[in-house]
Amino acid sequence: MARRDASGRGRGKGSRAAARRRRLGFIEDDEDEEDEVESGVRGIVPTGVKLRTRKHYDERRDIDDAEGVDDDDDLPAEELAEIKANSLAEWIAMPRVRKTIGKQFRHFLVTYVDENGTSVYGERIKTLGEINSESLEVSYAQLTDAKPILAYFLGNNPADILQIFDEIALETILLYYPSYERIHSEIHVRVTDLPIVASLRDLRRNHLNSLVRVSGVVTRRTGIFPQLKYIKFDCGRCGAVLGPFYQDTHKEVKISICPNCEAKGPFTVNSEQTVYRNYQKMTLQEAPGSVPAGRLPRHREVILLWDLIDSAKPGEEIEITGIYRNNFDASLNAKNGFPVFSTVLEANHVNKKEDLFAAFRLTEEDEREIRKLSKDERVAKRIIKSIAPSIYGHDNIKTAIALSLFGGVPKNINRKHPLRGDINILLLGDPGTAKSQFLKYVEKTAHRAVFATGQGASAVGLTASVRKDPVTQEWTLEGGALVLADKGTCLIDEFDKMNDTDRTSIHEAMEQQSISISKAGIVTTLQARCAIIAAANPTRGRYNPTIPFSQNVELTEPILSRFDVLCVVKDTVDPVKDELLAKFVVGSHLRSHPKFDPEQDEMDVGTSVDADLIPQDLLRKYIMYARDKVKPKLHDIDTDKLTQLYAHLRKESLATSSLPITVRHLESTIRMAEASAKMHLREFVRADDINMAIKVTVGSFVSAQKMSIKKSLERAFRKYVTLEQDHEELLSFLLGQIIKEKARSYQATKRQAPPKISVKTSELEERAREHEIFDMARYLRSKVFKNNGYTLRNGVIEKTFISKDSDL
Repeated sequence: MARRDASGRGRGKGSRAAARRRRLGFIEDDEDEEDEVESGVRGIVPTGVKLRTRKHYDERRDIDDAEGVDDDDDLPAEELAEIKANSLAEWIAMPRVRKTIGKQFRHFLVTYVDENGTSVYGERIKTLGEINSESLEVSYAQLTDAKPILAYFLGNNPADILQIFDEIALETILLYYPSYERIHSEIHVRVTDLPIVASLRDLRRNHLNSLVRVSGVVTRRTGIFPQLKYIKFDCGRCGAVLGPFYQDTHKEVKISICPNCEAKGPFTVNSEQTVYRNYQKMTLQEAPGSVPAGRLPRHREVILLWDLIDSAKPGEEIEITGIYRNNFDASLNAKNGFPVFSTVLEANHVNKKEDLFAAFRLTEEDEREIRKLSKDERVAKRIIKSIAPSIYGHDNIKTAIALSLFGGVPKNINRKHPLRGDINILLLGDPGTAKSQFLKYVEKTAHRAVFATGQGASAVGLTASVRKDPVTQEWTLEGGALVLADKGTCLIDEFDKMNDTDRTSIHEAMEQQSISISKAGIVTTLQARCAIIAAANPTRGRYNPTIPFSQNVELTEPILSRFDVLCVVKDTVDPVKDELLAKFVVGSHLRSHPKFDPEQDEMDVGTSVDADLIPQDLLRKYIMYARDKVKPKLHDIDTDKLTQLYAHLRKESLATSSLPITVRHLESTIRMAEASAKMHLREFVRADDINMAIKVTVGSFVSAQKMSIKKSLERAFRKYVTLEQDHEELLSFLLGQIIKEKARSYQATKRQAPPKISVKTSELEERAREHEIFDMARYLRSKVFKNNGYTLRNGVIEKTFISKDSDL
């Protein structure tokens, strides 16, 4: 009790240290002097993390006592907002203020918990130690919630505040990992979630020396250079070592006299004891979609330091949180004739836009939802339906794109002979068949995609170019579209408009997935591990089915053989399909109207939304999870079926003088089987995956043939294709037509909307026979039937409506 009542300077070192430990919420004393979590903040320290011992902690306080630091010299936290100086920088520079800011930030790191009572930064520090990182991410929103005065100081004077935060972060991490200084001598606090995103063209003088958040596209990046951090000098007269001196980013350190011998020089840099840091500069340009109409995009120079080096590369869209600084530029002054300053952005945090969907950011809830979706027996059909849902039909193209998005398994035999796992697709067909729309959909769905057009793309634009670096004046390489799309998808529209020489340059990238460069004394190989989806138009404007595929397009056999799937899109006249297409387009436009009400206006549309569609965000996460985690193996597959198919394809290609079948097509079939297994998150390739791949391969081969031999080839290869025909969509449309006719008749006679419509199954069977459909049992049991609100009782189909007083 006496120790608890003690106060002021008479309090002993042990009680003062214990009181401070209680405020920190990290450790608690007991008889064995072991470190435990306090009952008031239990769960703050992650399990498995060893805290600093009491001996180490008290040694720190003893050092403070030896230096004359006492609690009475601390500035109360409530007085931080009372700025008693000419400027905020002068106020923060005061020792008492700096110490109070440090204590408040340490308290924030230790005590801030989420809604579940778990320490937010305790878990982050644990993760930081596991991956040996030197950056600790701190949320500006959380700092504003807990310590608003610190957030105000951080936004208006970030340079000085971040220096304090870095020191406190290192001290806090040393409580968890006492030997962490052996790995990293400094820890850097990275500020995230800054609430206001400024445009590069809106940065003005009032933003100088403050924290800003901007976004843009990286257009240029320099190499990595060592920059002075702490510098020491050797005196040329007496040999004394002077320093260390802190080297600011924009000011050069100069000394005029040696304090040992009072000589004025010469002084040389002590390279052994001088500390360097990594330095890199890149150019950030406004994103194309954010530039006002009729304006040119603005750009800013960005400085990257420490572990932010190489955090982004040219072509990536990023968000940067950093300090907007100005520095003296002699060349700019000489050019303008009066004093002006150039501006740079010193990055504190770099966030890539695609990182929002990166695999390592998937939560446990996301993974549970993905696993649940994979257990659905119809997951493959649901994925194919969800590919470009705004485009009607074209199931063969949607299937090929789905397989390409998932991809096969790349192999590397003895690390000397890599085999690609990506699936290349060529879309060839008549104008107006949504080829470009498919490419745009893939650009938005794939985790990494680069879009290019054949008319505006050259060989160097697709592969790589050599240019002179503006800083070092050395020749450097800049990657083209295929290099930027590494481990992703490269989309090339108007593929037939490319020059033959430019098209030849991508031969190596399509099969070996590398690009060899020998220019300006630079001999190297760049990686281009990407799938290529290209779209082309026929030579005569429209596809002519009476001539072979090779005569419909001006592409050579070497490049055609590198495409795994050839999709021919023909605009044929079919009254039933044309009516379905028209209904789909009209319904899509009605649903897209801003005043559309799903409950009241759904009957006017005439077609219902397919309940099997997977939300696009979930589909994108599912694809990324499958590509990253699932590597299916070939186990007990039907090799005889594959070999017979390959031999049969070779024989027919020779007999019909059509596209030559090579070993690449056999490898393509295996890749598509692996992609089908990835759709279901399977560990092994099953027989139905092989059947799916064979169906796509045979369909690709048959669709590229002349009309005169296509029917005979379909009969010849029918034994390899064992998939059931799906008429659910057509039957759903026919049933919707019958119900709409009955609803209009009811309203015409009763002058009100029908509460319920009944249709006998015999009526639907009669309509189905007109379209050569004789089995409806599967449709009546399907999810499509139930999800559209239909019920079946005693041979009668019923549909219940929400009553309303309006015209149908």
